[in-house]
Amino acid sequence: MSIGDVSELESNLTLSDRLKQFKSSQFNPEAYLQSKCNNMTEKEIKHACTNLLELRKASAEEMRKSVYANYTAFIRTSKEITILEGELLSMRNHLSTQAALVHGLAEVTILDSLTTGAYELEEEKVSGVKSTKLNKTEKWFIKFEENLEVLLAEKRVDEAMAALDEGEQVAQEDKTKQSLSPDALLRLKNSLTLLRQKLVDQLAETTCQPFTRGAELRSAVSSIKNLGDGPRAHTLLLNSHQQRLQRGLQVLRPSTNSYGGATTSSLSQLVFSTIAQAASDSLAVFGEEPAYSSELVTWAVKQTEAFALLLKRHVLASSAAAGGLRVATECVQICLGHCALLESRGLALSPILMRHFRPCVELAFSATLKRIEHSTAALAAADDWELSYAPADARSISSTSSLSSASISQAKLSSSAHKLNSMVKAFMEDVGPLEDLQLDGPALEGVLQIFNSYVNLLISALPNSMENEEHLDGSGSKILNMAESESQQLALLANASLLADELLPRAALKLLPLSQANRVDATPKGTSDRQSRVPEQREWKRKLQRSVERLRDSFCRQHALDLIFTVDGDIRLNAEIYLSMDGQTEEPEWFPSPIFQLFSGITELWI
Repeated sequence: MSIGDVSELESNLTLSDRLKQFKSSQFNPEAYLQSKCNNMTEKEIKHACTNLLELRKASAEEMRKSVYANYTAFIRTSKEITILEGELLSMRNHLSTQAALVHGLAEVTILDSLTTGAYELEEEKVSGVKSTKLNKTEKWFIKFEENLEVLLAEKRVDEAMAALDEGEQVAQEDKTKQSLSPDALLRLKNSLTLLRQKLVDQLAETTCQPFTRGAELRSAVSSIKNLGDGPRAHTLLLNSHQQRLQRGLQVLRPSTNSYGGATTSSLSQLVFSTIAQAASDSLAVFGEEPAYSSELVTWAVKQTEAFALLLKRHVLASSAAAGGLRVATECVQICLGHCALLESRGLALSPILMRHFRPCVELAFSATLKRIEHSTAALAAADDWELSYAPADARSISSTSSLSSASISQAKLSSSAHKLNSMVKAFMEDVGPLEDLQLDGPALEGVLQIFNSYVNLLISALPNSMENEEHLDGSGSKILNMAESESQQLALLANASLLADELLPRAALKLLPLSQANRVDATPKGTSDRQSRVPEQREWKRKLQRSVERLRDSFCRQHALDLIFTVDGDIRLNAEIYLSMDGQTEEPEWFPSPIFQLFSGITELWI
C-alpha cells in the first residue's frame, strides 16, 4: 500500500479510532515519531514542532481554566467530607460508650442471677473488697474533677491537658482491670467529655482576643487540635487572622473615598502579609493536610476578592472614569508585587486580582487613548508648523559640546508633534508594567489609530488639500493653520517621518520585557534595526510608514501640480513652450528650478 493510500485511509477514520493506538499499553512514542518523521522535510518538522508547542500551551490553559472552574465545588465537597468524618467519629465514640454501658449492665444482671445461697458468703466478701476500691476511686475522681476545674479557672492549659490525659488513661486501664463499676466509668467518661469541651471553648475564646497572636495563637489552636477538634481549630485560626485584618483595614482606611498610592500600598501589604502569616501558621500547626489546605485557599481567595472590590470601588473606578491610566497601573503593580510573594507558598492569587481589575484598567486604557487623540487634534489646530527642539531637549543641547552628537538623540518637531510624542511615551510607560493583562496589542493598535488621525490633520494642513473641507468649523473657516510656506510643508513631513521611523517605535520598546528593552536602548544607533526584529512591532512600524506615505503622496502631488499649473489655472509647462525656447532672444534668469529648490530645502531640513 502506498503512502497516499495510507493517508487516505487514516483520513476516513473517526477520532476515537485514531486515538486507539495512543491508548495501547504497547505504544512506543519514539518509534511512532521515527516512523512519522523519516519522510518529513525540515520545514514540515518545524511546522509540526510549532503545532505541538501551541497544543501544549492550549492544553495548559485549558487545564488551568478547568481547575479554576471546578475548584469551588472541590473545596466545598472536601469540607463536607471533613465535617462528615467528624460526625462519624463522634458517633463511633457515642456508640462505644453505649456499648460499654450495656455490657456493664449485662454483666451485673448475670452476676446477680447467678448468685446462689452456696456462694453468698464468698460474694459478700468480694463485694466488700470492691466497695472499698470503689470508694478509693471515687475519692480520686472527686479530687480529679476539683483539680481540673481549678486548672481551667486559672487558664493553666498545659496542666489541664495533662490532667485530661491522666483521666483518659485511667478510663483505658479500667477496661482491663475493671476497678470501676459501669456507673462510675460512665460518670468518668461523661465528666471527661464535658471538661474537654469546656477547655476547647475556653481556648476558642482566647483565639478571638485582639492581643492573641503569634506563638500564643498557634499554641491555643494546636491545643484545640490535640483535644480532637481539628476542623474547628483551623477555622478559629483563620477567623483570628481575618479579625486582625479587619482591624488593620479600619486603621489604614482614610476618611476620603479616593485612595492615594501610599494608602493602596499600605492596604495591599497588610492584606497579603496577613494571608502569608495565616498560611505559615496553618502549615506549622496542621501541616499539608488537604482538607485544611483547601480551607486556607478558599479563605485566601475570599480575602483577595474583598480587597480587590475595595480598591476597585475607591481607586480604579474613579481613575478609569477620569482616564487616569497611571493611577490604575500603579495600583495593579503594587498589588501584583505583593501577591507574587505568596506564590512560593502555593497561593496563586493574581488571577483573582486580574479578574476584578481588568474592566477598570481597560476603561482607563480607552479613555487615555481618546484623551491623547483629542489633545493632539486641539494642539494641531494651533500649531504654526515651525520646527524646534522640545524645551527639555533644548536645555540638554546647550550643555553638550557637539551639536552633531546631540542631534542623534534629539529631534526637531513642531509643537503638536512634540506633545504627541511625549503623551505616547507616557502612555507606553503606563501600559508596559501591565503584562499580565496582555494590553500590548491593543496599545499598539490604539497608537496607530491616533497617528493615522494626526496624519490626516497634517494632510489637511497642506494648501489645496482635498481633505480641507472635512476640517471646517460651523462658520466655514478652517480650524487648522495652513502650511503656506515650503518650510512649513516640510515641517509636516518631518513630523510624520520622525514619529513613524524613530520616536514612536522607540516609545513602543516600553512594551518589551525589561531586559530586552535595555539591550535595545544600549545602542541608540541600532535602535531601528533592533526594533524591526520584534515581529509585532515590525508589522506595526510598516503600518506607520504606510500612513506617512499618504502624506508624502499628497505633498508630492501638490508640488507637481504647482510646477505644471499657475495660480490662475493656466498651464505652466507644455510642448509649445519647450519648442519656442530656441527662438527667444531674451536673457534667461539664471535661477534654480523649483524642483531643485524643493530638493535643497529638504536637504537643509534633514541636515
